[in-house]
Amino acid sequence: MAHLRSTVWGPAEFVGLPPWWLTAEGILAGCLGAGAIVGSAVAGAWYGVPGLGNGEGGLVCAAALVVYLCVVRAGRALVGIAAVLAGCLALQAPQAAVGVVLAERGRVESAVVTSVEGGPGAVSSTGRYLCSVTDRDGVPLKVRIWRGCGQTTRPGDTLAVVYDPQGHVSPRGVEAGGSRPEPLRDLGGLAAALVVACVVAVVRSYRLSHTASRPAERDEPVDSPPSR
Repeated sequence: MAHLRSTVWGPAEFVGLPPWWLTAEGILAGCLGAGAIVGSAVAGAWYGVPGLGNGEGGLVCAAALVVYLCVVRAGRALVGIAAVLAGCLALQAPQAAVGVVLAERGRVESAVVTSVEGGPGAVSSTGRYLCSVTDRDGVPLKVRIWRGCGQTTRPGDTLAVVYDPQGHVSPRGVEAGGSRPEPLRDLGGLAAALVVACVVAVVRSYRLSHTASRPAERDEPVDSPPSR
């Protein structure tokens, strides 16, 4: 049972509080992992790199973090928890990264609604109303807008749409009366949970150094000089 507990949750072979350097190592690993996952998504959305903006780079960073926890021989259950949290963070980071780009350099323009679909009664809908719109030049947008599109929206109405002048991310609708968006706020709890999981995993991976005990050297009899 002791071996099973050590394998699943880590040995944690220390008495009292864990060594401070071990806690610092766990915090550093968690912060670097979470920062790399979110940072790669933001960089991909900002510079228009599809491999990073769609979350693939974040998944690679999550895999690297899991490999590190395996190298330090953390408990399997804690490694699994960290892997799930890192994967969820990598999958949610791209949408937040798009919000960061639009919040920093997005421009708001009016778009004309051409059709309204969805709603609570739609079979394949999540309950949202989806508006197909055209820009000020009459060119239809490739994406349908749900922010600001409601039950009372009709074709011919105008919606405020924020778009990226460089075209690296898809445009979004602007909700009427909405406060200034904080794209990374929703990722804060998930990132904090990932850091905590890494700290616990690294701390509980601590093992005492078992050095092979060498047999004590026995005193060899010294040849006494011949008696005269």
